[in-house]
Formats: sequence, structure tokens, C-alpha cells
Amino acid sequence: MRKRKFFQFGFSVIATMFIVFLTAGLNAVNAQTAPALSAPTGAGDGGHNAEGIQHYNKAHWGKAEEHFREAVKADPKLAEAHYNLALSLDKLGKHREAVKFFGSAFKLAPDNPSIAGSKILKAHLGM
Repeated sequence: MRKRKFFQFGFSVIATMFIVFLTAGLNAVNAQTAPALSAPTGAGDGGHNAEGIQHYNKAHWGKAEEHFREAVKADPKLAEAHYNLALSLDKLGKHREAVKFFGSAFKLAPDNPSIAGSKILKAHLGM
């Protein structure tokens, strides 16, 4: 009887450790965040892209979204703002809308390797 309880206890400990390590591993994958992109010098975004990057880097996804939307509104041809908005939307779980802005970023800057080579962009656009 003692031997059986010992094995049950040992199994429980091992199962718990497995779950802890599995969860830690998944959190590490989810913690990998694609970097937001700086706007080129002279971009007409009113500084919203830079402000959005500061919030994005602090995981303030909603605040980052607001600033990136303002950057897109101020300079609709700023591919980096479209891309960054898509990143924030992805973090907020708004994947359909993220696809739209990843697509516009790619159309605006197909030769920008930071955009065209982005794994998250390719995943959203099915490339």
C-alpha cells in the first residue's frame, strides 16, 4: 500500500512538472514579438508611429493601435505604420483586420525586406 502511494505521489509530481514546463515553453513562443518598424526620416505621421512603437515595446497593444491608426491617417502611404498597426491588431486578437493592414503594408513596400520578409505578415497573408 505504501509503495502504491509513493508511485502515485511521484507520478503527480512528474505530471505537474511536465505541465509547468510545457506552459513555460508555450509562453516563451507567444512572448516572441515581431519588432515594430521605425518610419523613414521626414515621414508625415506627426510622430504617431514613434509614439506607437514606444507603447508597442511596452506591450500596451491598445495604445499602440491608437497611435498607429493616427500615423496611417496622417500618412496613408507610410508602409511601416500599416505594418505596425497590423502587429498591434494581431496582439489584440483582431486577425481579420490585421490581414487588411499587413496586405496594405506589403502593397506599399514590396521591396522593403523588413516587411516583405516578415514571418507574421506571411502567415497572415498565406504566403
